[in-house]
Amino acid sequence: METGRNRASLIGRAGGGPRYSHTNHEVDYFLFPLEVERLSGTVDRLNVVAPRGLLERCPVREGEEYRLTGEVRSFNNRSGVGPRLVITFFARELEPSQGDHANSLELTGVLCKAPVVRRTPLGREICDLLLAVNRRYGRSDYLPCIAWGSLARSCGELAVGDTVHMTGRLQSRNYRKVEDGRETERTAFEVSVMTLESGE
Repeated sequence: METGRNRASLIGRAGGGPRYSHTNHEVDYFLFPLEVERLSGTVDRLNVVAPRGLLERCPVREGEEYRLTGEVRSFNNRSGVGPRLVITFFARELEPSQGDHANSLELTGVLCKAPVVRRTPLGREICDLLLAVNRRYGRSDYLPCIAWGSLARSCGELAVGDTVHMTGRLQSRNYRKVEDGRETERTAFEVSVMTLESGE
């Protein structure tokens, strides 16, 4: 089982226009929010990174709908401001869309932390996983994943170093954090696991 599979697709509404993010290997990259509605009506607000050339071919305007394919990426934030692990959607293809919103991904990687099984206040089982997905040039993306119910119990039996293949969606979740006596609202990004299989 290859440990570098990272495929994702989104259909959603631009929540704002692109703004400059960074330059890498003489390519300028821009960041914009994409709002993807779930069947429940909840909206995931996801951060999309796209190269200048892609945005020149398909300009992104706030309020318009787009279809994107690409992969989920992570990087360590060493600025001391905001979350330590930043999760984004890296767009490789971008085009206008008028279809229903969609959010799907497929990942194959290696567990790099022991699974943590816990219960919600309402008694539902939940399991937290951290998946390392290989990228080219010796790099890896570290992606927090979450599984529910009977799937959470199965995930709790996995061990560090196990290779897993999963499908799911990229989601956002708001939470409150107290630091130095002050409460702030933050947003976490994670993979909600729908199916999972392990093995070589």
